[in-house]
Amino acid sequence: MEGLPVDDASAGGLLSWPQAGGVLFLRARDGWPLHQRAWPGLVCEQSFKPEADALQRSGLVLAADDDDDERRYPLVLVLPPRQRDEARALFARALARCAPGGRVVACMSNNEGAKSGETDLARIAGPVASLSKHKCRVFWTAPLQGAADAGLAAQWRALDAPRPILDGRFVSRPGVFAWDRIDAASKLLAEHLPADLSGHAADLGAGYGFLAAELLARCPGITALDLYEAEARALELARHNLAGAGARVALGFHWHDVTAGLPQRFDVIVSNPPFHAQGRADRPDIGRRFIAAAASALRPGGRLWLVANRHLPYEAELDARFAHVRTVAQQHGFKVVEAVAARSAGESHEKRVKPGNR
Repeated sequence: MEGLPVDDASAGGLLSWPQAGGVLFLRARDGWPLHQRAWPGLVCEQSFKPEADALQRSGLVLAADDDDDERRYPLVLVLPPRQRDEARALFARALARCAPGGRVVACMSNNEGAKSGETDLARIAGPVASLSKHKCRVFWTAPLQGAADAGLAAQWRALDAPRPILDGRFVSRPGVFAWDRIDAASKLLAEHLPADLSGHAADLGAGYGFLAAELLARCPGITALDLYEAEARALELARHNLAGAGARVALGFHWHDVTAGLPQRFDVIVSNPPFHAQGRADRPDIGRRFIAAAASALRPGGRLWLVANRHLPYEAELDARFAHVRTVAQQHGFKVVEAVAARSAGESHEKRVKPGNR
């Protein structure tokens, strides 16, 4: 585990790997350090589907959905997220999963809040040691007998609890995309959804469910809706937020990596694709793979309604995979696009039409 000062004591590591009791790795990510040698007793937990799939492909043990949250480990490893409330909740949870006399070890990139993370862990766990390497900071507690500040730990643990937002219309939680607001791009797409969309629909990258809820409210012809979301913490919220619609339409909720393709066919797909992975750099390849997945999953004549930042280069992918493509709106740095799947194998592609040229 690059950056984490954990190894066999005989190998010169600053901390020794437990001989019994197992090790819990919260927000684990696959990488070469996990393959340098065997890590006996390692259990990985990851709520982001692409990372969870990568861990599983590497043969690493993933915590089950019904994992006993009361089990304690002599060592808990953590890769905290950038969002501070979410990270604080994760630190508090790590402490709660740590056995008496155990340690919590965390690692963060310097440009993603490592110094703040170290300060936060020390606030609830007591003094920590640290080491900087590879533009990251790793920090770890002394042997613990619970949280140094139990009250603060309880407060921080509650930071991850779903809570009402937008005057109670939805519930959300820190760390989910646009967690405490309506994302401007999704709002723009919702405002342009035509009322005649009908049939079996899908929302790719559904988040906490805003766009799916708007699709159902604006398009009475939708008879079934499947939500695909890679972040399990967001999907749980979407399930809650759309519970009231289940009496009118058939709903499906899927913890799924859309870039791997879709398992069924649809009449309508809506999407505000992510264009970052777990870093800050633009990843337009993710959006292009969302477009490819949508094109393969649409029935003949099916319609994709997509929103994206105007600078993202999706046009070539759209033109290559759809028979008709038009830019419906460009506003506030975003673009809304409708793309229609071919009705037959021989249907030709139509020249892109922009607003004002139709």
